[in-house]
Amino acid sequence: MNNFIIAFFNIWNVKELRKKIGITLILLLVYRFGAYVPIPGINPLGISDFVEKFHSSSKGLMQILSSFTGGAFNRASVFALGIMPYISASIIIQLMCIIIPYLQKLQRDGESGRKQISFITRWITVLICFIQAPVYLISLTQQFIPFHSSKATYLIDLNTFYGKSLFWTIGIIILTSGTLFTMWLGDKITDKGIGNGISLIIMSGIIARFPDAIRKEVFNRLEIGNGGLIILFFEFLLWLLVILFSVIIIQAIRKIPVQYVSHYKYSGSLDLNHSHLIHKKHQYIPLKMTSAGVMPIIFSQAIMLFPLTFSNYIKNMKIRNFFYLFQDIYGLWYNLTIFILVIVFTFFYTAIAIPVNQMANDLKRNGGHIPRIKPGKETSEYIDHVLSIITLPGAILLAIIAIFPSIVFRIGFTQNFALFYGGTSLLIVVGVILDISQQVNIYLLNYHYDGLMMMKYRSSR
Repeated sequence: MNNFIIAFFNIWNVKELRKKIGITLILLLVYRFGAYVPIPGINPLGISDFVEKFHSSSKGLMQILSSFTGGAFNRASVFALGIMPYISASIIIQLMCIIIPYLQKLQRDGESGRKQISFITRWITVLICFIQAPVYLISLTQQFIPFHSSKATYLIDLNTFYGKSLFWTIGIIILTSGTLFTMWLGDKITDKGIGNGISLIIMSGIIARFPDAIRKEVFNRLEIGNGGLIILFFEFLLWLLVILFSVIIIQAIRKIPVQYVSHYKYSGSLDLNHSHLIHKKHQYIPLKMTSAGVMPIIFSQAIMLFPLTFSNYIKNMKIRNFFYLFQDIYGLWYNLTIFILVIVFTFFYTAIAIPVNQMANDLKRNGGHIPRIKPGKETSEYIDHVLSIITLPGAILLAIIAIFPSIVFRIGFTQNFALFYGGTSLLIVVGVILDISQQVNIYLLNYHYDGLMMMKYRSSR
């Protein structure tokens, strides 16, 4: 507790860090406020029935999508689409960078290339919004809140052509604008605040549902009497162990030793015939066991969203019933598919994210080499071999975390609380907290270093 208080005061004493944290919190509050603003044409008082119906009937991927948006999805909010269209666009552009030479060239162009790729990603985001927004409005008016069954919810008469056209036009524009505004908030947090803005926005939506999940779990154990206080204690103990396990997986690295050979002039007088001596600097290449991070799970869940999105528009009952098998996130077929997809995408994304050939060329260019490995092709093959060995257990452990919420749900945990026992939710929260912690430590270290240098300067005068 004393260390926490000391750390808090250290953070408060760094003016720049205090300002960044303040900006971050203000922008996150703006996003959380927008998550409660309904789409124009919808009565805010009529949304409560929708929320209750959604929570009581939702057991599929919609529940995950709602957790990513902090409940904005099931409140018919202006931020209902959240940041998911941008994530989908980022996935598409990463795949396109593999097969399109022009995008590969932009990746190698440094900062200017990244800006152009970011510009293209934003336009793809707009196109995805123009697809997802009408699909969301169709689901909203036909499945979640049918107009004929809850007329008090809509402020516009959807039975007329003018009313329906007005509602759809405004809805598509507002939902697209909400996603673009969310992207703008994320960019501002990254530039002016602390941490990655997009990740923080997703994390804020996930954590916003945590108090309600805790409340329902405590009520389920203590009030209803399903297990009592002892079972509740073991649940929280298991949750802490899962968090520790996730931290270990995220932080685990394999160090490949590297030697850099440098020349420098020798100023001694022992041997004047040798004006240059060779000095070897020992360093290492850190390869993460899960270099892909949380992206394989996001990839897998994005693919699993397709059956959910289009199954209601398929007239063939056999195909529709087949898709329904994958809509229950706690069911066998969904979890088996996710388990396989996470492993496959972990290897796929690692191959994209870690350019072993470029690493080998950079080592050779800078005078570095791996002991007992020849520079060039053998070095790239060795790094690729080590990466394949450590990625396999990382992929399996990541897949276990992805399906762990379904396991704890099957043994009696409530739906909302089970989502925090693994999957994308837990990994995003853990990863973002670790990233922010590292940035805060860097600021504190620079602050103390500047203070020591100032004291040394004053004492020398």
